[in-house]
Amino acid sequence: MNASAWHMLLEGAWTTLWISAVSIAIGVMAGLVIALIRLARIPIVDQLLVLYISVARATPLVTLALFIFLSAPDLGLDLNRSVAGILALTLNTTAFNAEIWRSAFRNFSREQSEAAMATGMTPWVTFRRIMLPQMVITSLPGLVNEMSFLIKGSPAIAVIGIVDLTRVTNRISAVTYEPLPPILVAGVLYMAIIGCLVWLQRLAERRANRLAT
Repeated sequence: MNASAWHMLLEGAWTTLWISAVSIAIGVMAGLVIALIRLARIPIVDQLLVLYISVARATPLVTLALFIFLSAPDLGLDLNRSVAGILALTLNTTAFNAEIWRSAFRNFSREQSEAAMATGMTPWVTFRRIMLPQMVITSLPGLVNEMSFLIKGSPAIAVIGIVDLTRVTNRISAVTYEPLPPILVAGVLYMAIIGCLVWLQRLAERRANRLAT
């Protein structure tokens, strides 16, 4: 491969990275909010959220990206490809993250909550200082696993014209008629991105363990 091919691959990797990062950041926070709302068991709202989670988890990313991008003009929305891709990835990962957070909430020790309330802490202070830090630690492996799946599934957004790492790989292969080199490089770049996620997870867990001791 020549220098131009390497430049294209790095640009594709950057596109994959920043679109996935934005989707992950929004998805983690939105999933937490949805989990909190579901715990409140608000009539109708809870049923709507269950429906959203079920549909989003069952819908392939390719289908979701196409639906958002093609239906947006009919709804009067002017979405460019990047926004449509981010929206598709976010809707998908938010549904999975919501279930991860909800599981952490349901498994949290009631005794700790009751003890905090007995000392005079308000529900918000109890949640912020006691519940949330512990749930972040317990949810971290599941959240990072979902982030990895999202990055590996991000090539689905290429169907709406986003030039991500996989689409660049296909373009180089079509021009050079040598598909193996760009595919190998793309694989290494994907592994490097996911490897950074795993490294950050271990770093966060070690820091949390040091603070706990």
